[in-house]
Amino acid sequence: MEGSKHWYDEILTEAEEDCCRGRGCAGDRVEQNPEKTTQSLSSWKMFSAGITVFRHTAPRCQVAHCAMATVVSGNRTAQIIRTRLKKEVGEMRIGCPGFRPCLVVLQVGDRCDSNLYISMKLKAAAEIGICANHIRLPKTATEEEVLRGILAVNEDSAVHGLIVQLPLDSIHRINIQRVTQCIAPEKDVDGLNSVNAGKLARGDLTGCFIPCTPSGCMELIAQTGVNIAGKNAVVIGRSKIVGAPMHDLLLWNHATVTTCHTMTPDLPAQVSRADILVACAGKAELVKGEWLKKGAVVIDCGINHIPDRSRPSGARVVGDVDFPSALTRAAFITPVPGGVGPMTVAMLMENTVKSAKKFLKAFQPGKWPIVYTKINRQHPQPSDGEISQSCAVKPISSLSSEVGLLSSEVEAYGKSRGKVQLDVLKRTEALPNGKYVVVTGITPTLMGEGKTTTALGLAQALGAHLNMNAFACLRQPTHCNTVNVTGGGYSQIIPMEEASLFLTGDSEAVSRASAVVVASLSPRMQLEAKQICKDRLNLLVASEIMAVLSLSSSLEDLQQRLSKIIVAQPQSREPVTVKDLGVAGMLNMILKDAIKPCLMQTVEGTPVFLHTNPLCDIAHGNSSILSDKIALKLVGPDGFVVTEAGWGADIGLEKFFNIKCRSSGLQPDVVVMVVTVRGLKMHGRVPSVTEAWLLPTKSSEENLQLLEVGCSHLRKQIENSRAYGLPVVLAVNTFSSSDTGAELDMVCQQARLAGALDAVCCTHWSDGGAGAVALGMAVQSAAETPHSFNFLYSLEIPVQEKITVIAQKMYGAKDVVLSTKAMEKVTLFTGQGLGNLPVCIAKTPLSLSQDPEVMGIPRDFILSVEDILANAGAGFLCPLVHSTTAIPYKPPWLCFHGSQLNTGS
Repeated sequence: MEGSKHWYDEILTEAEEDCCRGRGCAGDRVEQNPEKTTQSLSSWKMFSAGITVFRHTAPRCQVAHCAMATVVSGNRTAQIIRTRLKKEVGEMRIGCPGFRPCLVVLQVGDRCDSNLYISMKLKAAAEIGICANHIRLPKTATEEEVLRGILAVNEDSAVHGLIVQLPLDSIHRINIQRVTQCIAPEKDVDGLNSVNAGKLARGDLTGCFIPCTPSGCMELIAQTGVNIAGKNAVVIGRSKIVGAPMHDLLLWNHATVTTCHTMTPDLPAQVSRADILVACAGKAELVKGEWLKKGAVVIDCGINHIPDRSRPSGARVVGDVDFPSALTRAAFITPVPGGVGPMTVAMLMENTVKSAKKFLKAFQPGKWPIVYTKINRQHPQPSDGEISQSCAVKPISSLSSEVGLLSSEVEAYGKSRGKVQLDVLKRTEALPNGKYVVVTGITPTLMGEGKTTTALGLAQALGAHLNMNAFACLRQPTHCNTVNVTGGGYSQIIPMEEASLFLTGDSEAVSRASAVVVASLSPRMQLEAKQICKDRLNLLVASEIMAVLSLSSSLEDLQQRLSKIIVAQPQSREPVTVKDLGVAGMLNMILKDAIKPCLMQTVEGTPVFLHTNPLCDIAHGNSSILSDKIALKLVGPDGFVVTEAGWGADIGLEKFFNIKCRSSGLQPDVVVMVVTVRGLKMHGRVPSVTEAWLLPTKSSEENLQLLEVGCSHLRKQIENSRAYGLPVVLAVNTFSSSDTGAELDMVCQQARLAGALDAVCCTHWSDGGAGAVALGMAVQSAAETPHSFNFLYSLEIPVQEKITVIAQKMYGAKDVVLSTKAMEKVTLFTGQGLGNLPVCIAKTPLSLSQDPEVMGIPRDFILSVEDILANAGAGFLCPLVHSTTAIPYKPPWLCFHGSQLNTGS
């Protein structure tokens, strides 16, 4: 009897090994050895009634029949599942070339049993076509290291399934619950996360991952042909991995379920009532055959080792059910080994493929899995502050994940802002850039044209309404200018008060860095600097530090640029630089966080980088290079990054191209020119700026003649924009209360005649992204047109000639005159090796000329350059035009008027 019993176990053990090697299953082994079978059975007195072995009507070798019980083999069922999954994976790869489901197994330590189980999973994955990666952490791994490893896999979009091999073989104490809860529910193919467990408990069987062993048990029950509905089922075991989910599965398949365990006092009585018994207590041969109800279905999940001196290992594997005695009572029974075990691995593969299918269904190549916010427009339209406070703000963790940033790459500043680590550029280095769009405008009027609002509306249109990856990159507000720098109406950055008033402290860091430089100058150096006022020196140094921050491409580049900043120019020797003061390293430390772009969002949930705020006169007036570079990688080759150039095309756009693009190496694809009807009327009236401010009512009345005159200014700025070889699209920022159809038609017609590729009217202030869809489509079309970007001038030409090229081509000046002081500076800087730098002309933004009172198209004017500053760190020379003021321009009405904190009362 013992010999026969051992022989049957040997057949099952061999069968399990055969399955791993692809050699068949238990039924095959029995049928292929009829003589041995007959001989052994004749000596097995326990089965004197005889056991017949025959093929089942199910697929070949799926079950092996005994006289009174059918042994249900998991090997054959698992093989059928693997074959089906292999076909499904092949079909997935045909539909999406290069795609493969991916499973990661994370292990801590080097337990032999864990290694064996993992090798089985890896072999099964390879057979199916699943990419399986084994991550092994050392026994010294801490809980935090394990959690970091899990988070890294969670955020890898190429991975569809993650299992943590238990037990965790670490010398440190690790909270298993915390580990399993860290696994992203959508990748939890073991079904251990509380999200999946909760869905299963509530009966949401299609919306969750079912733990693999219970799922395999259900498959084996299905193989018997027994209908679960209405049956009495008993589950012995209550673990979270098998017992509890097995109870839920049977219950939601309409069985009457009783859960027992080793401490249940009337366990034999409970078992005797079971039509279906699932044993998963982990106790060897706990259930005796005489306990079973005649004709029961017995699923044995136990894997226990008992001593056996006849085996080379000294032990053999048995289940929780006494197999020989159960054969005389059960109708169907699973063997151990060769029953539930192979099914567990098969169902792990099933869950992995299921996860990959779900990913592929939602996956659009190159598209973010972003959820945009639907705006609730109100009439009449509330104030910007009221709109901002009424909008729901996505957590910054959700937004960053949607656009492809890892959690380790984002430092949260509260719930709605985050600093992005520069490491993301290394991770995405090999990825192609997206389309690069710059928004500019006509010479600004005091009423404002809405460039920032248009840039945000365009980004919203491209993203939320045209299904393109879209990012906006803007300057952050300065302390003295908080109007419309974060947009307005339903095209603004939220929360408005956070974006406008304090953000992340970058400006404060620049101020501290400037104070360090000024404090480092000795009294003698200040004297040799021609008695420069300390406040003025601080302003100039702060301006250049902000420009350096904006133009730097890395921390290393930042420190090199900071070292070159000239803080004093003694008459008798070389200039005094930050490097000479020995504080470049200190400045880099102060600015190490300020160099990271700040991530926020619009009212529609479109991502926005707010970063740096260099002045538009004595600096270049554009947002940072780093924000643009990161955004261009994140949007992908079909996405769009929308940035803005300060002031009009004659100043901000010229500096964007000739300074910023030279430093970044980036080449834009499209220029968007923003204009308003009322702004063109002001340029058509050609009064002084002061008079224009007093005539807002007349500018809101239809006047086609006046508008036609103003369109001459529009034509000039379109000419300026086209000078760089890029397509230009006109965006007419409309005001429904004053703009007439005839006026809008005239502006669009004049723009096309001037060379704009297209001209569209926009209502993004009142309608959000929906009001800029036509603009978005025009920009998409323009980005596909052939174009060849070029700079306005060569860096090799003399400084004075660079100034002349800009003045004549951009401003329309007749000539340029440099003062004696300016000429001396040209000679000095050329001798110091700075002559090959681009120039950043500081002049009024309110006119094409140097006179801020002259609007429209000034004629026959001479541009007078009074002085030239050397911003060696930022990398440009700054000619100061007559009438330029060192005090930054302040708008007539700041956005914080009328704002108040919403306390919820």
